[in-house]
Amino acid sequence: MNCIIVDDEPLGRKAIQLLVKETSILKLLGSFSDADFAGQFIHENPVDLVFLDIRMPGASGIEFAKTIPKETLVIFTTAYPEYAVDSYQLDAIDYLLKPVELPRFQKAVEKAYDYRLLLSEKSQKNQFESVSTNHIFVKSDRRFYRILFDNILFIEGLKDYIVIQTNERKIITKITVKAIQEQLPADIFLRVNKSYIVNKNKIEAFDNNDIFIGKYEIAIGNTYKDLFLEEMR
Repeated sequence: MNCIIVDDEPLGRKAIQLLVKETSILKLLGSFSDADFAGQFIHENPVDLVFLDIRMPGASGIEFAKTIPKETLVIFTTAYPEYAVDSYQLDAIDYLLKPVELPRFQKAVEKAYDYRLLLSEKSQKNQFESVSTNHIFVKSDRRFYRILFDNILFIEGLKDYIVIQTNERKIITKITVKAIQEQLPADIFLRVNKSYIVNKNKIEAFDNNDIFIGKYEIAIGNTYKDLFLEEMR
């Protein structure tokens, strides 16, 4: 995947450059300290992925992300965890907290790569099949999967697709978060931000800002916070 880095701090750009170098599926096309120059480059060159800092002089990363073409994916990089929810609102592929370690970086890149593969598939039909009392059927990679509700940890939205994270694997299928939410039983599943639906029975801990399910940490969106706290009482 062709990628660029946008970060006003030289050390920040250098750190991401080193991580990109260690990730074979990435090709670095450019590194920018200014959102204006980065924006001009994106509109003149095929860029698949942007590693974008949030706090920058002039246009912030959040503001800049709104101007990026829809087909260009964004992974936010920042030292400020309070911006996580804002990144979900913009359909960012992932959110990396500085300093970024290589395994976490490559996990985010893998998520972006999976989504690029989905976009390249010829079939764009909805691959959601049916919901029963205790399971859901979805089509993914030319197979039909029967997924028990009890095995689902959470569901993550990737634009027009979702990732169903189970105890054993993740399954990606073409349906929006909103559409799948309308089909799932509300006594088991709860939407906690624009991009995530969680299985309430799998929540191990939570605070005012985050939910913890196993090794996963999911931010609670401000719009959903009151409902979540009420449901969890």
